Amino acid sequence: MAAGAAAKRKLGATGLEVFPLCLGGNVFGWTADEATSFAVLDAFVEGGGNFVDTADVYSRWIPGHVGGESETVLGKWIASRKAKDRLVIATKVGAETALGKGLTREHIEKSVDASLRRLGVERIDLYYAHYDDPNTPFEETLRAFDALVKAGKVKALGLSNHTAERAQEALDTQKRLGLARYQVIQPEYNLVERPKFEGALQQVSEKEALAVAPYFGLAAGFLTGKYQEGQLAPATPRAGNVLKKYGNAKGWGVVAALKKVAERRGATPSQVALAWLTTRPTVVAPIASATSVPQLKELLGAFSLKLEADDLRELDSASAA
Repeated sequence: MAAGAAAKRKLGATGLEVFPLCLGGNVFGWTADEATSFAVLDAFVEGGGNFVDTADVYSRWIPGHVGGESETVLGKWIASRKAKDRLVIATKVGAETALGKGLTREHIEKSVDASLRRLGVERIDLYYAHYDDPNTPFEETLRAFDALVKAGKVKALGLSNHTAERAQEALDTQKRLGLARYQVIQPEYNLVERPKFEGALQQVSEKEALAVAPYFGLAAGFLTGKYQEGQLAPATPRAGNVLKKYGNAKGWGVVAALKKVAERRGATPSQVALAWLTTRPTVVAPIASATSVPQLKELLGAFSLKLEADDLRELDSASAA
C-alpha cells in the first residue's frame, strides 16, 4: 500500500477487502483512451487502490462499439502489468450486448466466458446482475449464478438496479434453494439522488448485511463543481444530459453546500461528495471514474478527509429535500 493510503475495508461477507474508492471503468476506451486508462490505473494502484468496476456493456453506446471495450482495456492493463492478483475486479451481465440481454441461464453462461476472455483472468471477483430481468424466473437466474461460483468462474455475486422488493425476493429465493447469495448491492446513490437508495433499499441492505458500492458517486460529474448555474454545459459527451437531470434548484443548492464545506476543509467538492458517501450506513466503496491522473489523485484525496458534524448537517440540509 502506498504511504498514506486509506485502509482497506471488508466487502461484506465476500471475503474480499477493498480500497474505499471503487474506480469506475465505464470511461475506459471511451472518454479515456487506452494510454490514458493505463495511466489512471497505474496511479490508482500506486495510491493504494485495488477495486475496479466495469461491465460487459461498456461502451456499447458509442457508434462503432459493441460492448466489452472497457473490459478489453482493463484486461490489456492487467496483462501488461502482470496484475491479476492486485485487483478486485467487478463486472456485470444483463444489459444488451452483441450476445443478447437479460439474465437467462444461456445468456449468463455465454457472457461470463466472454468477460473472462476479455479480462484475461480465470475468475471474476464480483459478478453483478446489472439489471433486473422480470421475464426470467429468479430460480433460473440464481441457479446459473450459483453454478458459476461452484465452477470457480466467479467468487462473489452482487446485484444492481433492482427495487427493494425484487432484491428481497431474490435473496429469499437464494436462501430457500441453498444457492450462493448476493453479497453486494450497487445502487445509484449520491448527494443529489438519495431517495432511490435511502428507505426500502437501504433497509434491505442493512437487514441482509449487503455491502453497498454505489454508482454515480459524483452524479456523472455534476458534484465536481465544474458546472455553473446559468452557464452553458461544457462540450463533453454527457454534459447536456447531466445538467438536464441535476441542474435544478435542489442540485445547485447541493453544489453550493459542497463548495462551502470544501472551502472550510481545504478540499474539493468531489472529495467532499465522496467523503459524505463513506459516512453512510453500509456504504463500503463508492464508485467514481477518472479520465486523467490529476483527476484520479484528487479522488483519492477524499479518503483522508474527515467531515465534521457541522459539515454533515449542512450537506444533509441541502440534499434531503
